[in-house]
Amino acid sequence: MRVDVLTLFPEMFEGVFGTSILGKAQTKGLVSLNAVNFRNYATNKHNTVDDTPYGGGGGMVLKPDPIFAAVEDVLEKRSKESAASAKPPRTILMCPQGETFTQKKAEELVQEDHLIFICGHYEGYDERIREFLVTDELSIGDYVLTGGELPAMVAIDSVARLIPGVLGNETSAVTDSFSTGLLEYPHYTRPPEFRGMKVPDVLLSGHHLNIDAWRREQSLIRTLERRPDMLDTAELTEKERIWLDKLRSEMERTSE
Repeated sequence: MRVDVLTLFPEMFEGVFGTSILGKAQTKGLVSLNAVNFRNYATNKHNTVDDTPYGGGGGMVLKPDPIFAAVEDVLEKRSKESAASAKPPRTILMCPQGETFTQKKAEELVQEDHLIFICGHYEGYDERIREFLVTDELSIGDYVLTGGELPAMVAIDSVARLIPGVLGNETSAVTDSFSTGLLEYPHYTRPPEFRGMKVPDVLLSGHHLNIDAWRREQSLIRTLERRPDMLDTAELTEKERIWLDKLRSEMERTSE
């Protein structure tokens, strides 16, 4: 996968792209991560990328021409590197108005060969960028940040770790919270007892069927306690639904 990020602050991505899992993924040749300063595509001597909004109002708005030019340049370079049949990239605008980024969205985007992220600043984007350039608009939550860089980092990390070979343990991404529709079960490691706190006996038993059953049960309990809304869409057996209804009733009685 190739990922290009259009930003006014490419230096923000140096540490993120060069270390930890993303750094190793690039070393392995599994992903190519590039930060592009779209100020370099400004057309006047002051390298201006923003201007006052038509109609008045506070703040500055990102101009369309530098961003269109930057995307077109990225696409031209990509076409020279790849076969002519390569499918067009997903061009993603990071903004508070976008679709909320989820694990399901990450699993969708990891199927792509090329992603372009656009990180804005100032008051907003010229609407023509939304209408004629991007394929997706994404938000990481109902709050506003000073720019799209941090949200882009979050989305890129979430997507890249799903690429086969990026994680050392290939089952990690599959069993993560949200990947199964439930929150992940508790984890324990050595020592088996620490300051009087013991690891559950079932995890020390070596009985894999019992361990799987315990983990599933713990995922259900943790999801019910912390994110009950997720149970509405989770794939559950009829037995699990009946058990959860009883558990929910017990929790409600206890809280009264």
